[in-house]
Amino acid sequence: MSTIAIITDTDASLPKAVSKRYGIQQVPITVNFGTEVLKTGIDIDDAGLFERVDREGTLPTTAAPAPGDFTTAYDNAFENGAETVLCFCVSSEISATYGAAVAARQTMPERDIQVVDTLNLTMGQGYMVLAAAEAAKGGKPVPEILSIVDQIRARSQMYAVLPTLKYLAMSGRVGSLAAGFADVISIKPILTVRDGKLDLLERVRTLKKAWKRAIELSKEAVGTNKVEQMSIVHVNAESEAKEFYNQLSQVVSFSGEVLFAELTPGLSVHSGAGMVGVCFVVSE
Repeated sequence: MSTIAIITDTDASLPKAVSKRYGIQQVPITVNFGTEVLKTGIDIDDAGLFERVDREGTLPTTAAPAPGDFTTAYDNAFENGAETVLCFCVSSEISATYGAAVAARQTMPERDIQVVDTLNLTMGQGYMVLAAAEAAKGGKPVPEILSIVDQIRARSQMYAVLPTLKYLAMSGRVGSLAAGFADVISIKPILTVRDGKLDLLERVRTLKKAWKRAIELSKEAVGTNKVEQMSIVHVNAESEAKEFYNQLSQVVSFSGEVLFAELTPGLSVHSGAGMVGVCFVVSE
C-alpha cells in the first residue's frame, strides 16, 4: 500500500467509480442557489443542476471548497495510513480552490502535504491526478510523481462544442442580444483549455460542422503520436456524447478504455447543458 495519498476536487470531472478504484478523494466544489449550498457529486449533478436552472430560469453561483473541507480530506488520508498527501487543484486561473487547499495545509505544519496548482481543469486535470495515483501506487517518490504530472499536463488537450449560447447569456458572459443573434445564425462555439481557462477557440456554423471541426482539431493535435488516454466529457448529454465518440473514433485511433464523464456542476454552470467534447493525452 502506498504511503502517498492523492486528493483533488470535483472540477477534475473524475467519475466516482474511477476515483474509488484509485483511492482518490475528491473535495466538492459548491453550487449556490441563493442561500442554499449544494455540494457537487453529493447534493447535485449536471442533470439536477439544469433541471433546476430550466425550471427557475436562473443560474446559480459556484464557490471553492472551504479550507475546512480540505482539512477534513487531509485528516482522512492520514488516519488511513498516509505519510504524505499530494493535493491537485483546479486551475487557480478560474477558482479559489487552490488557495483554500493551501490555507488548509498551513494549519497542519507538522504534516507532509504538497498542494499543486494544475493550471488545468476537467479531465485534463483528471488525467494528471490519475497519473499521480498510478505513480504513487508504483512506489515512485514525490519529485518523480510531480515530474510525471507536469508531463501529462503538457501532453493533454481538450476540444468541446456548445450547442447553444443560452446559458452563457444567462450568466452574463455574452449579451442577450448577441446570444439571440448567434442562435439565429446557428453559430456553435468550440472551447479549449488555454492558459488554465476554458476558452473560446473558434465559432462554427451548425452543430454538425462544429463537431466535425472539433474532431479535425483533435486529429491535428494528435498528429503522428499515439493517444495514451481519452475521455468524452459532456453536460447532461450522454447520448450525444456517445454519438460524438462514434464519429471521433473513425478519425482518431485509441485502443484503451474511453471514459465518459460529466463535466460536473462546478464547471458546467459556466458552459451550459448539452456540451460535448473530448479530452486526451498524447504520447511523448
